[in-house]
Amino acid sequence: MPAYFVAIRDKTKDAAALETYGKEAAGASAGHKMIPRAIYGRQVNLEGPPAEGIVILEFPSVAEAEAWYHSPAYQKAAQHRHRGADYRCYIVEGM
Repeated sequence: MPAYFVAIRDKTKDAAALETYGKEAAGASAGHKMIPRAIYGRQVNLEGPPAEGIVILEFPSVAEAEAWYHSPAYQKAAQHRHRGADYRCYIVEGM
């Protein structure tokens, strides 16, 4: 069953750190089966506070999404994301 990693960026704190994150996160996908479904595209805010940006990545399963997220390569990149902005991140199982 597919699973989706959803990252919602609420507030940028350090643009340079986010730039570093983007470069390192791209390399962290090697060896992981993921399909980008949305990468900071246009949004229509219907309810709740607006987000600065939203990313949705599809994985074959929750286990594979978790394996990517917890991988040393992604965690090394994620430290820059944590410094660069306030995010909310989820893994949600699809249908």
